[in-house]
Amino acid sequence: MKHLLFITLLIFTFSISKAQEHEIQNKVEELMSQLTLEEKVSLCSGRDDWSTMPIERLDIPWIWMADGPHGVRRAPATNKAGYGDQHPATCFPTASALSATWNTDLIYKVGQALGEECQALGVNILLGPGVNIKRSVLGGRNFEFFSEDPVLSGELGAAYINGVQSQGVGTSLKHYVANNVETMRMYMNSNVDTRTLHEIYLTPFEIAVKKSQPWTVMACYNRVQGEYGTQSSYLLTDILKNDWGYKGIVISDWFAVVDRVKALKSGMHIEMPHPGNVNNEYLLQAIKDGALDEAVLDEAVKEILTIVLKAKSLQKKDADLKEKEHHAFARQVEVEAITLLKNNNEVLPLDKKKYKKIAIIGEFAQAPRYQGNGSSEVKPTQLDNALEIIKKEYGKGVSISYAKGYDLKNDNDFSLIEESKKIAQEADVALVFAGLPLHYESEGIDRKHIDMPASHNKLIKEVSKVQKNTIAVLTNGSAVAMPWVNDVEAILETWLGGQAGAGAVADVLFGKVNPSGKLGETFPAKLEDTPAAFNFPGEQGDVLYGERIFVGYRYYDEKRIEPLFPFGFGLSYTQFEYSDMKVSSKQITDKDELEVKVTVKNTGAVAGKEIIQLYVSDTQSTLQRPEKELKKFTKVELNPGESKEITFVLNSRDFSYYDGKREMWIAESGSFTISAAASSRDIRQTQTITLNSEQQIPLMVDEYTFVKELWDNPQTRALIKEYIPKWIGNFVPEGKTLDEANIPGFFLEHPLIKYPYITNNEITKEQVEELIKRCQPLTYKPAYKQFEEKENVSF
Repeated sequence: MKHLLFITLLIFTFSISKAQEHEIQNKVEELMSQLTLEEKVSLCSGRDDWSTMPIERLDIPWIWMADGPHGVRRAPATNKAGYGDQHPATCFPTASALSATWNTDLIYKVGQALGEECQALGVNILLGPGVNIKRSVLGGRNFEFFSEDPVLSGELGAAYINGVQSQGVGTSLKHYVANNVETMRMYMNSNVDTRTLHEIYLTPFEIAVKKSQPWTVMACYNRVQGEYGTQSSYLLTDILKNDWGYKGIVISDWFAVVDRVKALKSGMHIEMPHPGNVNNEYLLQAIKDGALDEAVLDEAVKEILTIVLKAKSLQKKDADLKEKEHHAFARQVEVEAITLLKNNNEVLPLDKKKYKKIAIIGEFAQAPRYQGNGSSEVKPTQLDNALEIIKKEYGKGVSISYAKGYDLKNDNDFSLIEESKKIAQEADVALVFAGLPLHYESEGIDRKHIDMPASHNKLIKEVSKVQKNTIAVLTNGSAVAMPWVNDVEAILETWLGGQAGAGAVADVLFGKVNPSGKLGETFPAKLEDTPAAFNFPGEQGDVLYGERIFVGYRYYDEKRIEPLFPFGFGLSYTQFEYSDMKVSSKQITDKDELEVKVTVKNTGAVAGKEIIQLYVSDTQSTLQRPEKELKKFTKVELNPGESKEITFVLNSRDFSYYDGKREMWIAESGSFTISAAASSRDIRQTQTITLNSEQQIPLMVDEYTFVKELWDNPQTRALIKEYIPKWIGNFVPEGKTLDEANIPGFFLEHPLIKYPYITNNEITKEQVEELIKRCQPLTYKPAYKQFEEKENVSF
């Protein structure tokens, strides 16, 4: 793991001065000299469900943690889990909605607001964000995660962390790593190959760590490559600490620890919640028996104390919750998340001069679903509903009727549809609020299908038969099937919009604001089209990541499958034109940065925001790679007729793949296409460049290396020729050299270890060992088909 190529990142430190940091470190050293062994062990676990262990004798305080990530679920000061009786706090849109904004500045501000509320509620560490990849559309917790793409997930996660921590409150980046299924989550083994692990699942964590340095990282429940995340030294020490330079502490997910001694050795600091006396006794006994070096414990305790003292030094006494201000802000956030998926005949925004009779249909309009189920559930400070907001803020001059449409407690109750059809038929336009009820998406369970309830689907279908101007307003935390997609005039995806989401929906429907959200995940036409369809949720405690690096849009591109709506897609009430794309150089090395510019113009009649997505395609890769991969993005606001030149900067990491065998990122020489796009399926401008890599790659020859690999590599062909026995000479025509001969593949496509008996010891075991030794110091510059790579991947 020593040859990582990565972008130079700005590291945000805690909001304390250098003098304060020095003072804290001195205090830590002083405390370490006074702590008993038993006290040091006790600091490595929680005091109760939500706080760290204090040591009153030495005035070591406790700090409080609270679930996030879209609101502060502050439990009372008891050992209870805090469900139902927590303090009210602003419920912001969930991560799937935040992802649809594609707006890092906005997500930073969300983090700031959450940090302010943490201060007001006495919370020192907010347990979020979750940057796990949405591997399957069926993931029960998808609403809590950002995206199927690692760059989008990582950048939004970093912005969130920096926002929260700017307020002197820590975060917990979770759930590290490959925690992509709820079924058997406490035991499930994520069987993912090393290349995929790094390119897809570790990348969002890497981005967030390097750009934001979260105070804590939360280790996952599941196993990864056979080892529990809480006790994997490869993940917690080799990668997180050594490769990425992580400076904070690692906490366990609640009740995730299996082997407490191994976990501490591997780099996990605090076990949550309080484990009773059992695991602490294991640590004490291991130290007394010599199985655990006390120096390992000391190092962990120092890092814990550093966080505790920093948190307390930054805690505010009289912080304001800012309920009204944050409620208004939550509405603004949801405005940018709402994604317009269809808008035939420009039925939206609603013109009240044209649509004087409006039918509002669906229980969600009156009883909104605004968040997911599970540990992230927030008790809101207030809750808006669309029916009331539309009547109050947009009802003047129009007639509004309402029908319940379905029963949220009975998926197959169709008795309310006739009433809905009646008011729809009498109206000029029908707004049908439908989606996924609360029990469809929850922590702890996965979805079984991607369908909305039968009553919701039939309602939309039947209403559209009697009302041409039917608009589907969807409420859901992840993708759904839409069997009625061709029957409605417009589709508005509103996600789980938080406590103020209803107002944002009304603002978009009536054109007060222009929708600017785009999908952070692909919406498939059917479940069978999805990448993990046949490898989810797993069986017998093991889930196979058989799609490898082809997650989300990467898979749909590779298989040439047309999704219902592609990754990055979203419509606007205006139009945008892309032009004049240019690059700073057509030839670069792996040490260069590449500047990419593209001009975007608002060619429509209203102001709007456009999300520009930059994809990179390796057109000449030795290894199989996705057709294109998102590398950069930005969101820009433009008035009618206004244009702006957008600048992106790429470096070698943006052109690299991860070599699992060599454990390094490789930037291979070759041709690359750079695309500026409005979605993953809407490429607007392209440029092609050539990368000339100067990177030196170790050859990695061992007894299982195929002879053909050495024969095809110019650096080792000469060595191989020294060891080829006379009997291969039978295949060399008279007057031809070995290089010119067409040696049968049978003789080249064997590993070196087999040659002593294949050649009847004409090539001896000692000669094979000598050849391997001579190859060890060799390196090469990676280039397309210069050397046929054989990945060490099994499924």
